[in-house]
Order: sequence, then structure tokens, then C-alpha cells
Amino acid sequence: MVERRICSFCKNEIEPGTGKMYVRKDGTIYFFCSTKCQKNMLKLKRVPRRIRWSKFYVKEKKSA
Repeated sequence: MVERRICSFCKNEIEPGTGKMYVRKDGTIYFFCSTKCQKNMLKLKRVPRRIRWSKFYVKEKKSA
């Protein structure tokens, strides 16, 4: 059985055979569903809690 991964930025499920795995020099592993998520986290250094289309934002607003 193929394991489903979760995007490190938007928390959406990644279909098997798609997405990207990014490994930093310190050994931290990130999984991204799209280049949109990858650029927002690594290049633009945005926080998922402040991006309205991420599941992390929706989860935090429901609890508040």
C-alpha cells in the first residue's frame, strides 16, 4: 500500500506519485503538493496560519 503524504504548507493530502519532497541541509523533510506551496514557504517565507486558502488557517479560525 502506498503511503499518502500531507503537504507541509497547506496540509492537503498529496496523491501518490505527485508532489515534491524537499530536504534541508539540517535533515528537515518537507512535502509539497504544488510549487505554489513550495514558493510560499521557502522563497517568500510565509506562515500558513495567515494564508486564507490553507487548511491550517481554516482550522485556527474555527477554534477561535
